[in-house]
Amino acid sequence: MEFPELLSAGLILLLLFFVGFLGVKIKIPNVIIFIITGIVISGILTDTHLLHFAGEIGIVLLFFMLGMEFPIKQLLTVAKKVVKAGVLDVVLCFGVTIGICLLAGLDLVASLIIGGVLYATSSSITAKMLESSKRLANPESEFMLGLLIFEDLVAPILVAVLVGVTAGATLTYSSMSLLIVKVMLLVAGAVLLGHFLFSKLGPFFDRYMNEDIFLLFVIGLALAYGGFALYLDLSEVLGAFLAGIMLAEVKRTHELEELVVRSRDLLMPLFFLYFGTTITLQEGVPMVGLLFLLLVWSIIAKIIVGYLGGQWYGLSKRVSLRAGLSLTQRGEFSIIIAALAIGTIQSFSSIFILLSALIGVALFQLAPSISKKIYGRKKLRMKEIY
Repeated sequence: MEFPELLSAGLILLLLFFVGFLGVKIKIPNVIIFIITGIVISGILTDTHLLHFAGEIGIVLLFFMLGMEFPIKQLLTVAKKVVKAGVLDVVLCFGVTIGICLLAGLDLVASLIIGGVLYATSSSITAKMLESSKRLANPESEFMLGLLIFEDLVAPILVAVLVGVTAGATLTYSSMSLLIVKVMLLVAGAVLLGHFLFSKLGPFFDRYMNEDIFLLFVIGLALAYGGFALYLDLSEVLGAFLAGIMLAEVKRTHELEELVVRSRDLLMPLFFLYFGTTITLQEGVPMVGLLFLLLVWSIIAKIIVGYLGGQWYGLSKRVSLRAGLSLTQRGEFSIIIAALAIGTIQSFSSIFILLSALIGVALFQLAPSISKKIYGRKKLRMKEIY
């Protein structure tokens, strides 16, 4: 017997409240407890389409709010400073991982998929942890968010390549060029709209922002630009981030965040619950040795990227290490890429993503204390603060 959708929605929200309340009591991050809950109830949920859609809106609103923290001039400055770290990220997390898989005896397609799974840090988990741990004001947060955006630009191209490889299609110069043009179009559209339109709408926002209907405009803009990114076969989180950048030009970030935050907090847990329902464990743990090796390498690679990239960005060694330890969790892009695989490789990838998320969240929380133990409690240098 199927429950009415309204009843199912109410029961899911109540379940999330109770497990979230339990997480607060036993001091387990809500992100982890929601993912585990998704794994537990995945066999009960017969249709996760609405759950996925609601969670997707939550992710869009999260990145929309993050984008509002980055006016265009500040974003351009961050982008220039993070390119070297982004390239190193691709080389270590994607390139070296492919080499490890080939040496372990996997074929090229399987190696490419697993390399894709290991590449991108989970933007949603990282952003949520930065916010909930009140580390957004820390010096490394700007570098970390810049690196996540770099990955969100690269990952859609990577996904498109892997879709072609797994489908047996031939990747051409023209198809790759078209994809790059789409990314440039999306970014350029946001920059132009922000600079020439939204920067001049301050008086309009001041006049109507307190009206009840204004929330429809703000969230509608976030969903529309995120949806436009999907229409271009790109990432909705990239589109949402860029929509936030547009509104950042209005210079009313605090007031706009207050409008959106409740809607985001309602829907975000649904994404992590859905994330858990996508992880399949029925077939056991395949290739245990390779799984352990890649878990270790995935952590080491991100720590290297954060440690070296952070110093290139202008951070101290201590703060750079803290950034690297906070970037090891994989998530939504890894799930998308894992879905391209079948059989053993899909099961392998799902288990890796779960373990990486669990270990990554733990390392995120321990990062400040680990960096303090390694570098002591010396007084922060000026460039760590600014």
